[in-house]
Amino acid sequence: MNHPEAPTPELLRSLGRMLRGLSALFWGLPLTLIISVQSQTHVWAQGLGLSFVLPSVIHGLLFFGLTQMSWFQPQERVWRNALDRARLTALVNVGLAPFLYFRVLLPQMPHYAAAVDLLYFSSLLFLYNYNQVLSRLSLMLPDESLRRDVHLLAELNHVVLTGVALLGSLYLIVWWTGVAPTFLYRFLQFLDMNRLLLAVLPLLLPVAMMMTLTWRIKELVMDGVFSSAFWQR
Repeated sequence: MNHPEAPTPELLRSLGRMLRGLSALFWGLPLTLIISVQSQTHVWAQGLGLSFVLPSVIHGLLFFGLTQMSWFQPQERVWRNALDRARLTALVNVGLAPFLYFRVLLPQMPHYAAAVDLLYFSSLLFLYNYNQVLSRLSLMLPDESLRRDVHLLAELNHVVLTGVALLGSLYLIVWWTGVAPTFLYRFLQFLDMNRLLLAVLPLLLPVAMMMTLTWRIKELVMDGVFSSAFWQR
């Protein structure tokens, strides 16, 4: 991809929006994980004003970040398609986030539990799509070492997220259909009692790696904003 010797005013404006978007995503990823977990505790759920609204707000921060990034190179179709897929899943998560509160408020309602499970898998899909966004973005930036690092970590994230999705789907199918053998029932009960912990732990590594890549790209873009020599690499 060819760049001018110095960034144009339009490019500088898009890079500024890119910086805001990357910052929102860098902070939004861990906050979404933390607030989603906290909203499942009964103590947290007692405050309606926070537990009902805050999960949607923090998922909305991720949507905002991706929207800001869409101003960069909008003519690149593959890049734009990756962004649109990530923004769609982020928007779905905004709508599903209030069910985190409803599930704690009314645990006897199976529809609320199903909505929370759907939110979890939609979040996995969001992470997968955001992984693709970072990969596409790295290809448009003039830094070969960044491309190699993003490719390596993106592949690892893809494997981890696919494995989590497959194991989670298998667990839900066995649990909801009740087709598990008798000797596995106690093990499934243990998994259900610790579902929140077991759902979050596998996501720590992918989220940490995506935060690392987001920060590196943010620093690179910052270099591009303040150094015209950046575009001559």
